[in-house]
Amino acid sequence: MPQARRVSMAMVAERAGVSGQTVSRVANDSPKVDPETRRRVEQAMSELGYRPNRAARALRTGRTHTLGLVAQTLASVGNSRMLQSVAEAAAARGYALTVVTLGADGDIAGAFDRLHDQGVDGAIVLNEASALARGAASAGLRLVVVDSPPDERFTVVATDHAAGARAATEHLLAAGHHTVHHLAGPSGSFAAAERERGWREALASAGAPASEPLRGDWTSASGRAQAERMLDAQVTALFAANDQMALGALRAIAESGRRVPQDVAVIGFDDIADAAEFIPPLTTVRQDFDALGEHAVRALVAAVEAGEESGDLRLVPELVMRESG
Repeated sequence: MPQARRVSMAMVAERAGVSGQTVSRVANDSPKVDPETRRRVEQAMSELGYRPNRAARALRTGRTHTLGLVAQTLASVGNSRMLQSVAEAAAARGYALTVVTLGADGDIAGAFDRLHDQGVDGAIVLNEASALARGAASAGLRLVVVDSPPDERFTVVATDHAAGARAATEHLLAAGHHTVHHLAGPSGSFAAAERERGWREALASAGAPASEPLRGDWTSASGRAQAERMLDAQVTALFAANDQMALGALRAIAESGRRVPQDVAVIGFDDIADAAEFIPPLTTVRQDFDALGEHAVRALVAAVEAGEESGDLRLVPELVMRESG
């Protein structure tokens, strides 16, 4: 069977009616191409099936068109959804993605060394790894961090977790509950700390008592175990720091013979894909993972390609009303 002929820049130039140099500029994302010419060249590339040679382009531009993503783990739903959104946003801009997880030892320096070895142009760092990233920000990589306190060394893209937690807590208090108990996320997580802060602020504003939160590890099993402990007290309203822990809490409440929301109202956080299928469907706080990934990649690519530092961005989540609370 004859081997398929490789499409060259000259073939693209002939199809588009431009010079080979113009095709090269488009392939290398040069700003020195007017929009109509760029459109014709990109259409010719698509029609002919042209694929730029990444290795050659890296030698010419000093960039590999590869971004890194650093996460403590991809086992949590939030991080796996962030991976999906970042991968899609990177691909839409012609960038490949290299993923590094830290594991139990939290070796951020080793993670950055691996990314350096693979020649990435910059990296996006997720939530639980953000505190470690601050200590490694001098590693020489351009960084965008998802969920972190402000830091002059990198751009931060974040959900306003505290605002979402306040909205959930205020909703439960407005429904007539004396107070709201909190099933918190793991210590060391910026998102968990911010959600706990929003919960405390809402209780303080209402003059409601705040019991010490019990802490899970984002899993439904930890949510079930901690909710079982909470139910020894007269809990009537529970705000869980994520939907998976809320799912575990729903099981613990059902096994105790109580009903949701008649006896115990429950609100989660994230609005995972299956939240509407829980029994009962889960009231939760929706954060926009697609927008977080899009903004993070956009900011990083702007820094890589034009040296433009984007301002920090904070996205306000939405309380999604269903039947659990």
